[in-house]
Amino acid sequence: MDYGPPPLFNQGVSARARLAFFSFLAIALIVVDSRLQVLETLRIGVGVVLYPLQQAMRAPGQVASRIGAYFTSIERLQRENESLQRQAVERAQQLLLTEHLSIENARLRKLLDVKEQKEVPTVLAEVLHESRDRFTRKVVVDKGQAEGLRPGQPVVDALGVVGQVTRVFPVTAEITLLTDKDQTIPVQIQRNGLRGIAYGGTEPGTLDLRFMASNADIVQGDVVVTSGLDKLYPPGLPVGSVARVERSLKDQFARVVLTPSAGVQSNRHLLVLAVDPAQAVVPVADDADPKRNAGKRGGKR
Repeated sequence: MDYGPPPLFNQGVSARARLAFFSFLAIALIVVDSRLQVLETLRIGVGVVLYPLQQAMRAPGQVASRIGAYFTSIERLQRENESLQRQAVERAQQLLLTEHLSIENARLRKLLDVKEQKEVPTVLAEVLHESRDRFTRKVVVDKGQAEGLRPGQPVVDALGVVGQVTRVFPVTAEITLLTDKDQTIPVQIQRNGLRGIAYGGTEPGTLDLRFMASNADIVQGDVVVTSGLDKLYPPGLPVGSVARVERSLKDQFARVVLTPSAGVQSNRHLLVLAVDPAQAVVPVADDADPKRNAGKRGGKR
């Protein structure tokens, strides 16, 4: 039986002849190249021609590697930045008390058994968004019951008191800022120790030091700090400074407007002081009402 190709395709040099020719040519080229090195230039030229193709084939892998390294660097920098911010805020809590302690020590240096102020445990929180209610001053942070936050705990930043935790959820919490109209905080003038209560101001971004006598020793620029009488805010934390004092002969109380010390509306990270709100002493609202106080004094007579 004949297994050869049909006569129509049986044309030209046979396959065996071509195999023999190219085998001989390959052997000859190997021998010539090994002896005379004549194909070195050809190999270099082929390498130059194929180099762009090789780089193009390697490009996807290089791009993927660089992208991975870029995101890894960003993540590392974010972790380092968060760690540095936490350290800065934690150290700021101690620095905020330095000036107050120096003044207090000047008054108490002759007394014995002065209790040393203790550090308060803190929780670093990041602001997620502000309240949508235009008539309130509140923000929501990314820490909640899981991190031990409780309603009533004070909130500070690197410059002073920011506000107070008012509502707590499992993973978030709501913080009412000092400038909210319903927020109050016991304070004292750092220069002379004059005590009072600061309220959220009637003007946006301010506080009011209410029910201060018109002849009270308060001047513009006085620093106002927490008094610590409520057992909630540690004493000596900066609250604000006196922006202006308005006195009138017709009124027995001066109008004292404060500018907050802290970045109340410009913070991304805040520090929650993990104190026990159950030990706080809540000021009685009636005591702040001068009319009721006058009635009480009259009754005592």
